[in-house]
Amino acid sequence: MTSLKIEEVKSTERLERIATHSHIRGLGLNDDGTALDIGGGLVGQCNAREASGIIVDMIKSKKMAGKAVLFAGIPGTGKTALALAISQELGKNVPFCPMVGSEVYSTEIKKTEVLMENFRRAIGLRIREVKEVYEGEVFELKPIESAATSMASVAAGTANATSSISQIIIGLKTNKNKKSLKVEPSTWEQIQKQKIKKGDVVYIEANSGVLRRVGRCDAYSTEYDLESENYVPLPKGNVHKKKEVIQNVTLHDLDIANAKPQGGNELTNFLGNILKSKKTEITEKLRKEINKVVNRYIDQGIAELVPGVLFIDEVHMLDIECFSFLNRALESSLAPNVIFATNRGHCEIRGTHNIRSPHGVPRDLLDRLIIIRTIPYKINEIKSILEIRSKIEKINIDANALDKLAKHGDHTSLRHSVNLLTPSSILAKADYREEINCEDVQESIDLFLDAHESAIKLRQKGAKFLK
Repeated sequence: MTSLKIEEVKSTERLERIATHSHIRGLGLNDDGTALDIGGGLVGQCNAREASGIIVDMIKSKKMAGKAVLFAGIPGTGKTALALAISQELGKNVPFCPMVGSEVYSTEIKKTEVLMENFRRAIGLRIREVKEVYEGEVFELKPIESAATSMASVAAGTANATSSISQIIIGLKTNKNKKSLKVEPSTWEQIQKQKIKKGDVVYIEANSGVLRRVGRCDAYSTEYDLESENYVPLPKGNVHKKKEVIQNVTLHDLDIANAKPQGGNELTNFLGNILKSKKTEITEKLRKEINKVVNRYIDQGIAELVPGVLFIDEVHMLDIECFSFLNRALESSLAPNVIFATNRGHCEIRGTHNIRSPHGVPRDLLDRLIIIRTIPYKINEIKSILEIRSKIEKINIDANALDKLAKHGDHTSLRHSVNLLTPSSILAKADYREEINCEDVQESIDLFLDAHESAIKLRQKGAKFLK
């Protein structure tokens, strides 16, 4: 493998909807590293947040290699929230790959392959290339049909848009000059896919012919009252220039891009797509080849390695084989920063017979870990969290109802009290009210049991259930 097709690499980052932790904005620390009582969407857990702040500093200074962090605490104490807060502190350009321990059990690929895939998903590569480009605002966009094809299509009464185009004229202008370019017909597909039109700012790579839409020129920013466009200023200097292009990809993106077979006819590719399994393993040989090219890029100064964060929730669900693999993988030169989370105490290690260990993690791996403890929330902290969640979900609740829900959360669990916010809101709206009161909260508590109350009822009437 001599080169990697960086332009064709598509991101494999997982998209996440607005969910339980959508209010998390950071760790909420002061400049001196001490934790605010409420900050960044987090409440309480001051010691754990300050420890996480130190972890962020270690990651930024690249001193976390070969180490890993374990968040240990009972359910509902904010372990996942802290991991997401760390990712927010590191910024968007640092890869963050969340997964759950049970994800490794698949009938299609090996457990170690799932772990390796996520390891490489959490390692970023920032590629800087100085490219010769044509950049400017589009003032002319005209496809030219070949004479022979256009006459034939007129005679037949049909026209094939792509095959009949012989060349495309694209006119670009900057604040300094204008230039009309003749480009090959294959560029028309890129123009249609990106919906490029007059007034858009684009750049065309001189060597590869790749065309990229940067945004709409800000001269058109007053066209409409409501805008969804990304407006950019008119480029400065000449149309033809040298420009530094920065692209952020992960090692997994490179694996996927280079694992797809190139060439072959249409029928072969079509049949291959139908017959291939849903998920295929990437060979170790391919990964080694990619690593060689990546290391060469780093040595030449073209690329920079960005170790991201791999977050494995419910780490006790992994078995002894996975833990053995993690021990070796953490020692690798291309290893991300790993964060584990567990809510288990002293329990049996999965995949073994009666071998018990703290948190269900083997002791040799525990020796490598920095352990951060999370503690149960107090009633005033539960109240603050409920207040934040009600604002995020745009739910109005009066002070007495909030106190009642916080007291219920202290008696049962934080998760159950947060889950009762929306049902209480629906009950209030059914009564033609916008604000939740104590009666709505009480009705929700009566309708929806918590885990502890359900267990008590099961103990009382367990004989009537099927065994």
